[in-house]
Order: sequence, then structure tokens, then C-alpha cells
Amino acid sequence: MDTVVSMGIHIVDILGRPVTRIPEGQRLDLLKEIRITAAGTAAGTSVDMAKLGLHVIAMGAVGEDTLGDFLLAAMAKHGVDVSHLVRKSGIQTSATMLPIRPNGERPALHVTGANGEFTIDDVDFDILAKAKVLHMGGTSLLPKLDGEPTRDILKFAKEHGVITTFDLVAIERPDLLDLIKPCLPYIDYFMPGLEEAEMMTGLTDRMEIIKYFLDNGAKTTVFKMGSRGSSIAYYSGAKIEEIRIPIFKTNLIDTTGCGDAYCAGFITGLLNGFDLRKSGLLGSAAGSLVASGLGSDAGIVDLKSTLAYMENGEVLPLGD
Repeated sequence: MDTVVSMGIHIVDILGRPVTRIPEGQRLDLLKEIRITAAGTAAGTSVDMAKLGLHVIAMGAVGEDTLGDFLLAAMAKHGVDVSHLVRKSGIQTSATMLPIRPNGERPALHVTGANGEFTIDDVDFDILAKAKVLHMGGTSLLPKLDGEPTRDILKFAKEHGVITTFDLVAIERPDLLDLIKPCLPYIDYFMPGLEEAEMMTGLTDRMEIIKYFLDNGAKTTVFKMGSRGSSIAYYSGAKIEEIRIPIFKTNLIDTTGCGDAYCAGFITGLLNGFDLRKSGLLGSAAGSLVASGLGSDAGIVDLKSTLAYMENGEVLPLGD
């Protein structure tokens, strides 16, 4: 079976809904639901890919603490190989508190924790060389791996024939594009949110943004655009071809992890021999399913039911 190495940030999410305010002083508000999940652009994507039937090896860092114990157990429960996650002493596992608003929005309170100590020396290059896909997730929250080390990992992967996919975390920092630009020639599928791409480039026209990243080396851009669906674009000769993918109608509960689920579905599609449009539709279906529950592991059961949802679900009109 083909292997996906999912490398980057590994986070424990603590989520509650619906949150309409933070109580004053030491007062109490009652919620309908509180959950704790494995999350992040590497860990959340790993769990979703495993649910969709892929063989996934996780690479990243967690602490030697109770949160780390939970994260390893939660990922392993879904079939993710966690034997290559390193444990860092004296520092907590990365965690986020997410008070989910009634409309599904998710403000976040985050501790970088062990993700900040993940280095290139923690990467098992022998395993990476044998993988079919490297999914890199978490640039901007991996201070000891961001930039040149990430570029070197991606370059190694391409030299060994590994397909590379790349997602990041939207943090407004002036050097974010400087961290990512050297990596682009080694990225097959560049998969940020469109808002993140706008923030990095300072551009607002989608086709100009697509052209920027393609001209700087990315083979294909895959922009997640929320309610407007997604965009998949690439050069066909001298012309840029764009495929627009709609979202599916769902009972919106929580948008946490929808982008990670899209990546998982898209990668699953590629490894099942789907073309770009069908891979994008599977990504969209996975993301819409996750939005129907609380937490980044909600909604997705397995590949069969996700494909059925993709084939029979109601799609919404594309936004501009």
C-alpha cells in the first residue's frame, strides 16, 4: 500500500459550542458540547486520510505529557502510524482552545509547545524516501523547521520521486512569503487558503495570485476558498487552466479542520487515480462533512460513505 508521510504541526484541540461570550469574573455559562481532538495541518489531515483508507505515517513533535499521551492514542486509534513522532521533554504538547461561535466560526487561543522544537534532525529520511506522498503542514508554527530546513526536506522528497503537498497556518508575519518562496519549486500541490495567499502576496485578484505561485515554481495551486469552493490551477503550455470546485450543502456546526479535511480528501483522490476535478470534489466533500460536527475529526467515517456523499450530496452555487 502507498504511504503518505504527514509532517508538521500536531495539536490537541479543546473545543466547546456554542460560545456567545466569555463570562465575566468567575461566572458560568453552559454549553451543548465539549470535545478534545487530534488536530493541526499535519495531525488533523493524518486522521482524515487514515479514515479514508490511506496508510499514514506521522512525523512531528509532542511533549512528554498527558496531552501528548492523548494525541498519540487518538491518532493511533484511527490507524495512523505514530511511531515516528518524537517526544520532547520539558515542554508541553501543542494545544488550542477553540470557543466555537453559533455560526461555526472558531477564534483560537494557542500554545506552540513541542511543535516549536521539531527540527530536521527529527525527520526519518529513510522512511520519507520510500513514501508515495509527503504532506507538509504547518509552516509559520514550526520555527526550527520553517524556511531552509523545510525546503531541504521537500527537495529530498522530490529527488526520491515523492509527490509533495503543502499547507500552512495563516499568521500575519512579514517574513511568511520569505519562508515559503524557496520551497515552491519542490511543491507539486500548493494548498493554502486563498486568504492566506492574498496575505502573503499583497495581491487581490485570484488569477494574479495563481500566476505568482505558479511562476515561482509550484506545479499546481489548490486554493481553499470557504463558501466560494476551491480553485485548482496549473499551466497547460503557456496558458493557466483553472478548475473550480463547489462546496456541498451541510448543516454547519464548526469550521475547525475543514481545510485539513479538504487536503486529506484531495490526496486520497490522487492516490486512487482520480483526476484533479474529482480529487477536488472528494476534498470538498470531506471538508463539508467535517463542518457538520464539532472538531477536525467530525463527519468523515470512511472512503465509501464520503464518496457516496460526494456523488449524491447537494452542491452549492460557486461564488466569484
